[in-house]
Amino acid sequence: MGARFIFIVGGVLSGLGKGIVTSSIGKLLQSYGYKVTAIKIDPYINIDAGTMRPTEHGEVWVTEDGGEIDQDLGNYERFLNRNLPKRNNITTGQIYLSVIKRERALGYNGKNAEVIPDIINEIKDRIRQVEEDNDFVLVEIGGTTGDIQNEVFLYAARELGRENPSIYILVTYLPFLKNVGELKTKPTQQAAALLRATGIVPDFIVTRSDRRLDEPRREKISKQCFIDKEAVIEDPDCETVYEVPLLFKEQNFGKKILAKFGLEPKKDDLGNWTKLIENMKNADKVVKVGVVGKYVAYGDAEHKDVYISVLEAIKHAAAHLKVKPIIEQIQSTRIEEEGTNILRKYDGIVVPGGFGKTGTEGIIETIKFCRENNVPFLGLCYGMQMAVIEFARNVCGLKGANTTENEPDTPCPVIDFMPEQKELIKLKQYGATMRLGAYPAVLKEGTKVRELYGKEFVSERHRHRYEVNPEYIETLEEHGLVFSGTSPNKTLMEFLELPNHRFFIATQAHPEFHSRFEKPAPLFMGFLKACLEMPQQKTLS
Repeated sequence: MGARFIFIVGGVLSGLGKGIVTSSIGKLLQSYGYKVTAIKIDPYINIDAGTMRPTEHGEVWVTEDGGEIDQDLGNYERFLNRNLPKRNNITTGQIYLSVIKRERALGYNGKNAEVIPDIINEIKDRIRQVEEDNDFVLVEIGGTTGDIQNEVFLYAARELGRENPSIYILVTYLPFLKNVGELKTKPTQQAAALLRATGIVPDFIVTRSDRRLDEPRREKISKQCFIDKEAVIEDPDCETVYEVPLLFKEQNFGKKILAKFGLEPKKDDLGNWTKLIENMKNADKVVKVGVVGKYVAYGDAEHKDVYISVLEAIKHAAAHLKVKPIIEQIQSTRIEEEGTNILRKYDGIVVPGGFGKTGTEGIIETIKFCRENNVPFLGLCYGMQMAVIEFARNVCGLKGANTTENEPDTPCPVIDFMPEQKELIKLKQYGATMRLGAYPAVLKEGTKVRELYGKEFVSERHRHRYEVNPEYIETLEEHGLVFSGTSPNKTLMEFLELPNHRFFIATQAHPEFHSRFEKPAPLFMGFLKACLEMPQQKTLS
């Protein structure tokens, strides 16, 4: 028997947390002994998320095989503790491009290429590609029911349900109106009606709200949406997203899903997950971590999604160390305007990835502050490049040292284009052309990085066009900078550290993409341990 399909669709508005719902369902089924994978469908025309502005789309998740994907794949990997390939992301652009290419090659034998059935069949084929030996394929369809963009995907989901064992889960929003003092169900009723108009009747409705669902509202949703009361699953705001699988388990959601397929749990194992949640709730120490980045401010709001994997990696390490992390994001331009004194309250600083010139001097000043004041520092991708620039300027005395990304005519290009990238940019080939995916590194014996990983050879995911310029490596090393990890052929500098510092480590990679709730990334564990040693570190009363 092939895989069983579970389609998760949204109603009312986007940003409800369908990815967390999908991940939590997957974790429950996994804990019951079933093999689970997940697909994210994005209705945008882009081929992938790689060319989108972070402030508009949020983080770009990089897969092991080099895909630039919507951040929900990151949620799936963090919960399921398994790597997912780039084919687990489907976009409208991919589907139409494939159909058009086939039509140009006479793949339809002279017949018209049409939305129905050709686009629908292409979507179905893409979904079926990930069946393999999985018991369940979870398919999250982006957007909301009623959007013209995702109609073809809903039609494909309906057709797959006619051909394979499938269920449909509608995630909707229940607003609480203060003037009447109750949760309102009408938006959910409308979303369910719109979904039925596509030929899909939801098997379950998951209600997102800022509070618990009471019995009158549950009964009203049941009657108005034509489903059993037991099929209405509440999903109120939680202290942490990692509580959601436990919340669903309390409502027997996983077992109810299995019953729809005529199955029962093979085992019941969420013990380690539960222990980590208890660690988070019973943490007796606190650390304050500042994340200084280029994309924090978004109009008048603070962007929560651009560095989500970094924020989650900090939380993963904290859960294992039984520490409460207080994480604050700081727009790097603030450092340029207000100075580094605003950083003194933090036990450690993380500088994540980015592109372009805006806010870079604030980042460089931040790194200088950490280096000179023995404050734990972790630099990621762009954070490593800025650390090299700071060291070159202020320790090596290379005035005007910079990256050619921001200053093409810099007198000291300590960070420069990777040679193979120059021609790609000349041809304006931006999409999916960076150094993407997992690459190996060799760690130098006797270094902190080698100690943290506990092995000589590691593999981390990458997303960049620039690297440390080989012409300056000798000068940097002579002044005390240690390149503690390199590519196997020693041409690319992958990790750096300062040996006499409490914790000063940077990497060209993105170790946050390998961090899991049940298996945190080694660099983040080491960073938080160093933060715990800071003088101002406090115990929770």
